[in-house]
Amino acid sequence: MDVSETDGVRSLHLGSITVQSSMRISAPDELVLAYTRSMMGFLLFGPEPVRFLMVGLGGGSLAKFVYHRMPAARTTVVELNPQVVAAARAYFNLPPEDERFEVAITEGGQYVADHPDCADVLMVDGFNGSGPVEALSSQQFFDDCAAALGKHGVLVVNLWGGDKNFDVYLQRIETSFDGLTLCLPTEKHGNIVVFGFERSPGNPLWDELRQRARKLEPVYGLEFLKFVESLRALNPHTERRLLL
Repeated sequence: MDVSETDGVRSLHLGSITVQSSMRISAPDELVLAYTRSMMGFLLFGPEPVRFLMVGLGGGSLAKFVYHRMPAARTTVVELNPQVVAAARAYFNLPPEDERFEVAITEGGQYVADHPDCADVLMVDGFNGSGPVEALSSQQFFDDCAAALGKHGVLVVNLWGGDKNFDVYLQRIETSFDGLTLCLPTEKHGNIVVFGFERSPGNPLWDELRQRARKLEPVYGLEFLKFVESLRALNPHTERRLLL
């Protein structure tokens, strides 16, 4: 594990030069990496959630963002490696634990399996230095993710579009969520965020999604209008609607 700094941005590396997490030192609670910003795209499809479960801490970018931008939310982050937790606390401004935020140092797949109906949003970013963690990409794991969500819950998974197993992982998520999935390609580095919905948000009109995006952008400082347009790339749709 290594921590680097370039042009005012501090980054975490886990056993390779690949950047696992980044923080702008002058604005530690912002989301720097494009894929982390895209992972918040689920807000286009429902009301602001309260219960967050995150598998994989990294530098804690998403945990910090939710903690500071969504004061009604309660977040549990599950991280297997205590050294990652220590680095996030020492170098990446991870919030102290309180009634709204906790870190569980344990294996993510087992934690998810042991906690049914515990989350409105389950965010999975489980990578090591060489690629996705096998235990966090199995059919059983995604089945357990579906069981861990409430009736209007959503799974949010970061994947690499260039991974030779991408289609396999996507099919597993589709199986666990009865085909109620969307793919959101990110702007940089080939990441694709996959959303799995417990219940269909319907076939929203593009105009409705754009209207919601315009309301969300000033609240969260994220490019929701770009997310809406990017959804056209990899998902069934008509000129008027996103089909889901």
